[in-house]
Amino acid sequence: MSSAKIFGWILLLAGLAIIVYPLYSSYSIFTAQKPAPEIFEIVEEESPQQGEGQMEEMIEEQLKGVIGKMLPADSIPKLLNLMSWSIFAGILIFGGSKISGLGIRLIRKR
Repeated sequence: MSSAKIFGWILLLAGLAIIVYPLYSSYSIFTAQKPAPEIFEIVEEESPQQGEGQMEEMIEEQLKGVIGKMLPADSIPKLLNLMSWSIFAGILIFGGSKISGLGIRLIRKR
């Protein structure tokens, strides 16, 4: 067996491993066995000093209550985290397929 074929097999197996990892991780994330990697998180804002803008405080509290009923506070960061993981997993799968393709070409080479 030539060194090109051995290297081709190594590339093929490495590409398949790169493909399998994000698929298994995505399965674990979407079946709630583990959380998605946290890239986006909620940052709590500091409340204004006492006596400063009581009217703004009241309006802000009312808006938080209304928006909180329509859309839970942690749903947007969770959605963004899932979308960013999906994009990253897609890039890994694409790269793994290219690496495997190179390995297959080296194995077939005569």
